[in-house]
Amino acid sequence: MTQGRPLLNRRLAGFGTTIFAEMSALAVRTGSLNLGQGFPDTDGPDEIREAAVRALRDGRGNQYPPGPGVPELRTAIADHQLRRYGLTHDPDTEVLVTAGATEAIAAAMLALLEPGDEVIALEPYYDSYAACIAMAGGTRVPVTLRPDRDTGTFRLDLGELRAAVTPRTRLILLNTPHNPTGTVLTREELAAVATLACERDLLVVTDEVYEHLVFEGEHIPLASFPGMRERTVSISSAGKTFSFTGWKVGWVTASAPLVSAVRTAKQYLTYVSAGPFQYAIAEALRLPDSYFENFRSDLRRKRDLLGDGLRAAGFEVYRPRGTYFITTDITPFGEKDAYAFCRALPERCGVVAIPNSVFYDDPDAGRSQVRFTFCKKDDVLREAVDRLRGLAS
Repeated sequence: MTQGRPLLNRRLAGFGTTIFAEMSALAVRTGSLNLGQGFPDTDGPDEIREAAVRALRDGRGNQYPPGPGVPELRTAIADHQLRRYGLTHDPDTEVLVTAGATEAIAAAMLALLEPGDEVIALEPYYDSYAACIAMAGGTRVPVTLRPDRDTGTFRLDLGELRAAVTPRTRLILLNTPHNPTGTVLTREELAAVATLACERDLLVVTDEVYEHLVFEGEHIPLASFPGMRERTVSISSAGKTFSFTGWKVGWVTASAPLVSAVRTAKQYLTYVSAGPFQYAIAEALRLPDSYFENFRSDLRRKRDLLGDGLRAAGFEVYRPRGTYFITTDITPFGEKDAYAFCRALPERCGVVAIPNSVFYDDPDAGRSQVRFTFCKKDDVLREAVDRLRGLAS
């Protein structure tokens, strides 16, 4: 304490160590299998790793790269958006490279919000959303994705979304494919969001980092809907698509005025980052379609391997349509507190998972939900399932 004030400012009061750091440290301390934090335990394509090495050796990116990102990567991002989704972007004015998607989200919130602005976010939400909105002085307004036991997935209540909009609403922060539930918003749901945004003159920031990991349905960028090109900030990254999460290469695509606004905030965060890796990711985005298809197929298989195992171990399992996370319910074990369950799980059976309750404003909404990741080697998933089977005994 100094001058009678807490050291941490009030906007971040209540934000301690992230659940991912806490649970990963618990995994190390107990020697448990870490199915909590979403990082692969194998590297991505060899040719992309070698492209980074080549850039290092050739002296490309070893010094400060251009603030908006190296031209090769910005062009590759624009080409990717055009090839995949028919979206046209000027690489010079409508593409911005960031230090992962997390920085892109932070820069967007800092750039686009005034203190008191309301931000609608789908809960459960990735924990950095709450912190980024708070740092920008915004007010978080959750709209809850609720489990639908008939379909085995989580669904968005469009009426609840519409009711959440007030005169103070500035933007909607949309994540699809959705972490942690694995929900992939449908064309009809996205069209309704687009209509609402246009009617109420709202901005939308979309987190699309799992765009290439859709197992059922399809990923449709919100920016492709009528009226949304000029009001949508689309965010993605290389970490999840190419299994190089440590490189922290993300990007923003949007209209020139929106990119300019986000860049104004971003330049005072990291300024620039990941120089040699930017050149490598430019090559990664040009990999043949077979890479993306095989990657998705492999993760779908891992999803089913873990999902079937969790179900056999006694969990209620919600089938994810995208991402690489499975949400489960622990009530079949007579348990109701996911946080306590996850804290005890390493000692009980040597597995680490994440309690979904930390991703809700109202922890009761997800109190019995636990998230597991399946972006691990097959033998790790099989061993984890074997260990978890002991919970029912």
